[in-house]
Amino acid sequence: MAAGNYLPTAELTASGRPVLYPGEIESSLLSSVDLLSEENPNFPHLKSGLLILTNHRLLWLPNSTPVSSPTPVHIPLSAVSHIFSLKKSIKSVFSTPRIRFQVSVTSEGRVDEKGLRSIVIALVLRGKSDPEAFLGKFWEALKVRAWEEIKVGASGAEAGSSSGSRSGEGSLALRMPVVGVAGILRKEQEMWESTDKSLQDAFQDLNALMSKAKEMVMLAEKMRLKLLAGSNNQATGAAEDELGTKEEMQDWLLSVGIASPVTKESAGALYHQQLSRQLADFVRIPLERAGGTINLIDVYCLFNRARGTELISPDDLLQACSLWEKFDVPVMLRKFDSGVMVIQNKAHSDDEVFARIRSLVTKPDALQSGVSASDAAMTLGVAPAMAKEYLLTAEGKGLLCRDISPDGFRFYINLFQDINSDDVYL
Repeated sequence: MAAGNYLPTAELTASGRPVLYPGEIESSLLSSVDLLSEENPNFPHLKSGLLILTNHRLLWLPNSTPVSSPTPVHIPLSAVSHIFSLKKSIKSVFSTPRIRFQVSVTSEGRVDEKGLRSIVIALVLRGKSDPEAFLGKFWEALKVRAWEEIKVGASGAEAGSSSGSRSGEGSLALRMPVVGVAGILRKEQEMWESTDKSLQDAFQDLNALMSKAKEMVMLAEKMRLKLLAGSNNQATGAAEDELGTKEEMQDWLLSVGIASPVTKESAGALYHQQLSRQLADFVRIPLERAGGTINLIDVYCLFNRARGTELISPDDLLQACSLWEKFDVPVMLRKFDSGVMVIQNKAHSDDEVFARIRSLVTKPDALQSGVSASDAAMTLGVAPAMAKEYLLTAEGKGLLCRDISPDGFRFYINLFQDINSDDVYL
């Protein structure tokens, strides 16, 4: 029986990481976990998967990604009605730990918070783990009920907008109607003033910043998604001038942070594996903006900036990148002959770069004076250090020749390979 018939399906990123809800944060990860129901024989028996506990859900992901592997699923914590304590006995010392909890299901047996009956689901922890620590985090997540805060915030925003529209009917003499371009600009100004107030409150002291960090990341993420959707519906260019350039705002919002960074505390032994997957998702946008290749040092700075206080070491970053060979992710770690390491898309082709370099060095000015790394950097849209690596690689392929002078390296088109050795004097 398909797992999707009984459990909601979980959405994954290109690297295999779960797509988290707004405000959702991971708290614990366990490997080699079975998920089953001991009282319902028709319930799917999911074997040896990755279990992720967040403040909203329990996610079960298969370890492998072939077509025949089970579907990634999740159990909303809102559907969990009770968590059973661990059975402590002499027999339990020598048996595989099991964590049991009760969930609401519909008449068809599908897990749902609005279900009219309940069943008991068991988690069989076959890997190395601390069942009591996981159970404590499970209890804590169920007690906090973070998913209700998101619902209350969304319903409160809707109620505020509706009540505001109703109250506005009785104060037409005191408040200008929100119509036309002026009304749109005034509404945007009110939104920015509210955002500015939240930022001022957050930056009053370090404690306030830490307490409101999650709220700021959620706010920035909503604004980023709105900007990425585009502002093509604006009628005039005046609104664009008020909001500033779209690209600058995107750069600011993308650097705010990752809502749920992978940590050693939450991931445990799976730290580098999950860090590798999260990094693969993170570098997607910087790679697109950098033309398909980005220096490893730049990635280290951008990633740590996005992680906030949960910084990683250079060794952790390098180990996370080296694990990409084992995963089906669209990025890879590349090392040039000089030792410079970069991250690039697998779809990125050096042939395209070499074609652009060839067109550059065959220009009349370049045939006489050659090209430098700075010239190539302007053409390729990359940093000069990266452009120099491409020029040296093109030289190794026989496309270019190098001239070393007091002014530095100059590269020329390689004409030696076109010379016929039989007619060398001609």
